[in-house]
Amino acid sequence: MFELSEEHREFRHSVREFAEAEITPYAAEWDRKHYFPVEVVRKMGALGLFGLTAPEEYGGAGGDFTSLCVAIEEISRADQSMGITLEAAVGLGINPILTYGTDEQKATWLPDLVAGRRLAGFGLTEPESGSDAGATRTRAVLDGDEWVIDGSKQFITNSGSAMTSCVTVTARTGTKPDGKAEISTIIVPAGTPGFTAEAAYDKLGWHASDTHPLSFVGCRVPEANLLGERGKGFGQFLATLDDGRVAIAAVALGCIRACLELSVQYAGERQTFGGPIGRKQGVAFQIADLKVMADASELLIYRAAALKDAGASVAEFKQAASVAKLYATESAVTATRIATQVFGGYGFMEEYPVTRFYRDAKILEIGEGTSEVQRMLIARGLGLPVE
Repeated sequence: MFELSEEHREFRHSVREFAEAEITPYAAEWDRKHYFPVEVVRKMGALGLFGLTAPEEYGGAGGDFTSLCVAIEEISRADQSMGITLEAAVGLGINPILTYGTDEQKATWLPDLVAGRRLAGFGLTEPESGSDAGATRTRAVLDGDEWVIDGSKQFITNSGSAMTSCVTVTARTGTKPDGKAEISTIIVPAGTPGFTAEAAYDKLGWHASDTHPLSFVGCRVPEANLLGERGKGFGQFLATLDDGRVAIAAVALGCIRACLELSVQYAGERQTFGGPIGRKQGVAFQIADLKVMADASELLIYRAAALKDAGASVAEFKQAASVAKLYATESAVTATRIATQVFGGYGFMEEYPVTRFYRDAKILEIGEGTSEVQRMLIARGLGLPVE
């Protein structure tokens, strides 16, 4: 049921060839220089990776979610920074507009986003509202035929690059009858007066991805930039994150596979005590664990993707997404620790890619919902009244 088709396997091969030619040789340099490679992102667009799931009328391939996960996995096997660029561009940039946008909004934004000529971000997280996303403080007040936005966002991917065309932000637009905040989503074009992408973060990892804090001070956009129905923003971003959890799990799987392949190669080549270190159980058994993590993650991820493609219920897909995200991302963190240990002292040196993978992996347990949030969602799916 969850076996990849021949078309998926051929597609995997083509993406891997691209990644090994265009990303692998340069990833360490991008990481060292904290450089966002616009030219390579555009090549990813020319390959059609940003339009895999978008309709043909906007320049997309009209393909399935499984194909997107395959592409994210293979790009991430070369470099997680580029993997998350693709994941966020589609899952957080394109999907909200594609799912909730008007015909005019889709026609305005999607062709360039789908082609990979431009990128879009999704402004949800704030300094005082991380996992508690409902505590959004950013406000948008309707003044005539314009929204006036004031507030701030943080940790927003693809939000301040030379390719960024817009950011969709969540904001309080009023108060509901029950006293709770009315949260809506609004498209804010890059370059709008009052909208500033602040200096890029100095991060532990993902050095080649574009991540910024955002500020909005009297930022005015047309009333028509409201995305979807007013007051439905909370539900919109929850649905958006379900897809994103499977996609970021695919980033994690690419990381695990890279750690496995590098560890097998190194354990076969590194000689100690008259033979390769791979003959020692202390090394070999840890590498065997990497294989288990990779295979289990693959089954969970592509099962969730298959459910999405088959039109499974929201509840069933949400549960599968959280399970895949939790297991794959925590496994990726463990996998990078094991790979670094297999490499010994060399694993601590920046000349070896396992060092970069080690730094990059930790955020996988945090982004798109922390491990704690995933456990909460899984428990709720089991009927437990957990808070």
